Amino acid sequence: MERVTVIPVLRIFDVAKAKEFYLDWLGFKVNWKYQFEDSLPIYMQVSKGKMILHLTEHHGDCTPGSKVFIEIIGLKEFYKEINNKNYIHNNPGIEETPWNSICMELIDPFHNKLLFNESLKK
Repeated sequence: MERVTVIPVLRIFDVAKAKEFYLDWLGFKVNWKYQFEDSLPIYMQVSKGKMILHLTEHHGDCTPGSKVFIEIIGLKEFYKEINNKNYIHNNPGIEETPWNSICMELIDPFHNKLLFNESLKK
């Protein structure tokens, strides 16, 4: 099989809240955004390292409340980075899983869940 890239598309309802969560708190950056006119919904790509997400205000693109499983290296460092920012709308923790990993689940302002998972080597 050839190499493929999978990019989750997450429904958002408010660009300012999305930027506060994904950019200000999690440290993603906007790669590009598309908006046909100022009064119409935005579709944008955000990334942090190799993590890429598409965020959309378009009601027909996807369902709010989705869950994305993200394999990560350096989860404890990422946790410290975001925990130091004192984001009042989330208070995540790190848990050990039955599948030999540690994970941290975050819920964005639109009820989408991001599960950051780091495999433990034994």
